Amino acid sequence: MQAATYHGRKDIRVEEVAEGTVGADEVRIDVDACGICGSDLHEYTAGPIFVPESDPHPISEEAAPIRMGHEYSGTIAEVGDAVTDLAVGDAVAVNPILSCGECRQCREGNYHICDSVGFIGLSGGSGGFAESAVVDAEHAVPLGEDVPVEHGALVEPLSVALHAVRRSGLQAGDAVAVFGSGPIGLAVIQCARVAGAGTIFVSEPRDARRERAADCGATELVDPSTTDPVEYVHSHTDGGADVAFEVAGVEPSFNAAVESTAPGGRTTIVSIWEEEVSTHPNALVLGERTVTGTLAYLGGPRSGEEYGMVIDMLADGRLDPDPFITGRIGLDEIVANGFDRLIDPESDHVKILVKPDME
Repeated sequence: MQAATYHGRKDIRVEEVAEGTVGADEVRIDVDACGICGSDLHEYTAGPIFVPESDPHPISEEAAPIRMGHEYSGTIAEVGDAVTDLAVGDAVAVNPILSCGECRQCREGNYHICDSVGFIGLSGGSGGFAESAVVDAEHAVPLGEDVPVEHGALVEPLSVALHAVRRSGLQAGDAVAVFGSGPIGLAVIQCARVAGAGTIFVSEPRDARRERAADCGATELVDPSTTDPVEYVHSHTDGGADVAFEVAGVEPSFNAAVESTAPGGRTTIVSIWEEEVSTHPNALVLGERTVTGTLAYLGGPRSGEEYGMVIDMLADGRLDPDPFITGRIGLDEIVANGFDRLIDPESDHVKILVKPDME
């Protein structure tokens, strides 16, 4: 079958790969859609980062070239003999967390920060930029009857945002500042709104993305190229935001996120970074501010927990995936009309879905 494989920086190829057999505890999924993620773009432009370049990943036991794609959904086409809670025809979203199950974090249920954590489609395994994928059954989370299969490809980024909001300690009525409104920034806005945020400020230089931020629930929009977002947030709140989210992954937004909060405020860092940043610790010390990291979402035997919350909110309309989807392409277009479009600084694209069956 056809699949997109990562060979190195700026080297993604669509080529023939083996379909793979289904083990006793596994399922085969006919892929409906797989989103191109910001992490995929980092691998393409600056990687390898998560992709194991030469030494095999300790869990997948694979190294580049690997099959890419970790934001995907589809329909189960085959189940292993030991699988009893999934059936052929079930629509599922894939939770790609790979964990060892043995380290301290895994023993405590924190599979997503396992000592050897990896992700299907980044660290090996059966990635979703392919016609089909074989995964352990625990990775396949049912979508139910009220969520379109295509929307299942948005469960992964929405779960990143949900986990970040839960990590942030956001309380109903809090003033929130979000720096960056790419796919994860938009997801954070929606999840913050569902969690009861008061005013939601968004700092984003691209006009089209600010408009999408408004569609997702942002109430105050700031163009940081013309307006100082820190001054704006402070002047429109009682001394600053209660909670800030850094979702742009650049030094100015990191510092602005911290400085936008009131004394005692909390900043949650959602971005995956390509470079180090310089900051002054007094911004934290003098105002007793807190910075928290967040990674992914619950995985392993807990794969269905935060995924399940997102699926429920998609089903009842509290979360809306439509503002995210700006393009649909076939697998053979993944580089020219997918990756290259998304890294174009003039592009207005947010989330491009790769549809293997699309002609």
